[in-house]
Parts: sequence; structure tokens; C-alpha cells
Amino acid sequence: MADQLPALPENWDRCLAVVAHPDDIEYGPASAVARWTAQGKRVTYLLATRGEAGIDGMHPDEAGPLREAEERAGAREVGVDVVDFLDHRDGVVEYGPALRRDIARVIRRHRPEIIVSGTFTTRMSAGMANQADHRMVGLAALDAARDAGNRWIFPELLDEGLEPWGGVRFVAYASAERPTHGVDVSGDPLRRGILSLAAHARYTQGLGASGFEPGPFLTWVARQDGRAMGVEAAVLFDVFQIIPDGPPPWLA
Repeated sequence: MADQLPALPENWDRCLAVVAHPDDIEYGPASAVARWTAQGKRVTYLLATRGEAGIDGMHPDEAGPLREAEERAGAREVGVDVVDFLDHRDGVVEYGPALRRDIARVIRRHRPEIIVSGTFTTRMSAGMANQADHRMVGLAALDAARDAGNRWIFPELLDEGLEPWGGVRFVAYASAERPTHGVDVSGDPLRRGILSLAAHARYTQGLGASGFEPGPFLTWVARQDGRAMGVEAAVLFDVFQIIPDGPPPWLA
């Protein structure tokens, strides 16, 4: 059908997922990650916080290490073995040069061709209100994709031995109100994505009455989104293209 969303380009080798909290990647994007790692692509996770403010009945000093461990376990379920944390304070992440620099540092280190994050708009999919940390980190990821390629922005990174990296082609946002592309996660990628979210068992139990079983929830969402691509199950993204394909149209 002409109105179906196109597939997100997959002619790349390295991806960096940048989110605010443990479990943010697991609410859908992890299934896409499972597809990509099965293709031999390298995916690295970067989290701005350790999610220490995420469990009401647990002190942050206990919740932070627990949620970090759950994030690492969830990452392993989808083939990710590098998970970095920035240690910004959960719940009050501030947008600004410090956050941009921290993300740009990791971009220069891992040299991704695509960055995956959560939408930075005030509304998410289904019209839901977005959370403050999600908005700050999502926007900073977009800006840091360009910062990483400019040697005169954050020149202190050069002193750390990190040369500029201007090779980020796309920044793709999950849970967007108006997605532009999708990833087919039918079958094993969705199954592995469910296992990834299930690794956050203590966190989901801490949600109390609002907790849920990962399998039915992620399956329902993926099947709903699959309709937009004409497939059984999908994860949808709003994709910003940083590097154009081919020459500018006025030179073509």
C-alpha cells in the first residue's frame, strides 16, 4: 500500500542507543536491536542515568545498582555487551552543553552511523505526555550527533584523544507521535525484545498496580505498529537524516 511506512535503512554497521533510564530501550526498540545484532551489526547502549529514582519503595542508593544490573542483563538478551552510564541525576536531567558533551564523547569513542533514542517531543505515541528526562536526552542526542563532528565544539575532547566523528547518518526516535519509518521485528526479534524487558523484573514489580507482563504488552504494541508497515510486528521511528544521500538536488 502506498501509505505504508518505509523500512528504516539498514546499510550501516554501528549503532549507539542513547536514552535516559534503564528500561527505556526495552519498551520496543530492543526488538529492533535484536534484529540488528543478528545481522552482525554492533549496537552499544548509553544511558544518562542509572534510574535510581524509579522505584518508589526503594532508596536510590539501592535502586541505582539494581537497575544498572537489570539493564546489563536485558542488553545481553538482544546481543549488546557494551552498556555505558553517564551518572546524570535521575528525574532532573538538564539539557545543555554538559549533557551534549557527555554524549558527543561517547559518539566519538564508538563512531556510530545511526543513533537510536526516545522522542524529545512533549507528546509521544498515542498522545501520551512525555517525561522530562526523555525530552532532555533525546534532544541532546540529536545535537551531539553534530557536535561530535566539529573539532571546535568541546575541544577538550581532543585532549582526551577523541578525534571528531561526523559519520552519524541518522538519528531515529522511538515512541514518536508521527513516525516516518519502521523496523520489521516479526518472530525472533520480538521474542528477544520481550526477554530484554522481562530482565527488568524488580523494576516492573516496583510499579505496583501499574505493572504488567512484558510479553502481552510488547506483542500488542508491535502488532499494532506492524500495520503501518504491512508486517506482523514492527517498531516505528521518527528518523532525522543528518547526512544526505548523494549530492544535493540542485547539483544532481
